[in-house]
Amino acid sequence: MSKRLPCIFTVIVIICACLSPAVSAEGKKDYSHLEGTTLNVYNWGEYISDGQDGSLDVNKEFEKRYGIKVNYTNYESNENMYNKLKSGGANYDVVIPSDYMIAKLIEEDMLAELDFSNIPNHKYILDKYKGLYYDPDDKYTVAYTVGMVGLIYNTTMVEGDVDSWGVLWDEKYAGQILMFNNPRDAFGIAQCYLGQSINTEDISQWDDAIELLKKQNPLVGSYVMDEVYNKMERGDAALAPYYAGDFLTMYDVNPDLAFVYPKEGVNFFVDAMCIPKNTENKEAAELYINFMCEEDIAVANANYVCYASPHALVLESDEYELKGNPVLYPSEEDMPKTEMFENLSYETQQYMTTLWNELKIEGNSNLDVYIGLSATLVLVVAYLVYKFLKKKKREAYY
Repeated sequence: MSKRLPCIFTVIVIICACLSPAVSAEGKKDYSHLEGTTLNVYNWGEYISDGQDGSLDVNKEFEKRYGIKVNYTNYESNENMYNKLKSGGANYDVVIPSDYMIAKLIEEDMLAELDFSNIPNHKYILDKYKGLYYDPDDKYTVAYTVGMVGLIYNTTMVEGDVDSWGVLWDEKYAGQILMFNNPRDAFGIAQCYLGQSINTEDISQWDDAIELLKKQNPLVGSYVMDEVYNKMERGDAALAPYYAGDFLTMYDVNPDLAFVYPKEGVNFFVDAMCIPKNTENKEAAELYINFMCEEDIAVANANYVCYASPHALVLESDEYELKGNPVLYPSEEDMPKTEMFENLSYETQQYMTTLWNELKIEGNSNLDVYIGLSATLVLVVAYLVYKFLKKKKREAYY
């Protein structure tokens, strides 16, 4: 054997060690080289355990464990999140969109493929939440929560049993009805009520759905997203379609509230953690996703946000307070008809947006817009009067 071989072997080992991530004595990767960096996380509002009411502050815990600062901001809808990413106005390292929006982001090449060697806790995500239509090869996403849309109502304000989306068109509740302030969810409710697919590409069906929403428009007190919490908790509204997990949060404040999955069918969704392609901190972003799948962190989040969990260890944990909750985990006989939103064709998306914009500028529900315009007009007039008086005063001085 050549005496040079051991030397060559040693060099190869050193090179491989330099190219591979450092590993601690416990066999875990060493991420100390990431200390001092900042991670930009963009998530839905009220969608992470944040230290309130004695809960674990997940982001602070991540900062403590890894020395990486988390810059955490919120969005109200998938569409708002998409527009922010598309505009390039800000760079984010982790985002948590819903299924159909993930499909859109992948189609437009806006997401980075994940290195699952940095996300070993992905193994705890149940198989039924892997390989779904929006990410069939499991390249881009790790499921965070799952849930369904349903109908919240105040039992002291609404008469009788509620089992249909049709109550949202009942004139006796005019002004006390809230509606989603995003087109996909609002149209989805109208489409379910009409017996359509929520993924229809038939333009005539979208026309039928917008006519139904226009009939509802004068009855709607407000189009809402996160504002729904205060309005339903205070009893300011009688009816609101919203996500099942958020009902449980509102119910803790106002026990007069009740929840139902309407008989016509509902949207079933999965929200998943992803990394935008323009991230500047991909390794730290993957570390954050893996951290979110640690058992203690996943349980803390599941308890706080009150959505159903796709995480096997959460569902087995004695610390999980919502295990078996019938709102989150209905029995087979109580399971409603469900359909997931899919990414619509560009033409249909544009048509939906056009119809939605028309709806929002019609009818009495735009009182906020008129108030805003009136307030602006008052400010302009006041400014002009001020300038005029100032000029007159200056002229008098001279």
